Amino acid sequence: MPMHAREIEDLLRASFPDALIRVEGEDGVHMSAMVVDESFRGKNRVQQQRAVYAALKGKMDGANGELHALALTTKAPD
Repeated sequence: MPMHAREIEDLLRASFPDALIRVEGEDGVHMSAMVVDESFRGKNRVQQQRAVYAALKGKMDGANGELHALALTTKAPD
């Protein structure tokens, strides 16, 4: 079952309540997200993206995941 942008944003917001979050995509399967959060400061890109994937609570896990692809941009605020 495809995920809507709002569902993805809600999952991310639970882990990153003060972040700037933008989720886009119309097919519910191939989406993009930008997460800008202070918790990313001092972390490398892999660490940042792992934190975001953890926030998705398994929705991208394996072939049966609800979300097939997520183009991800993460960074600390300027």
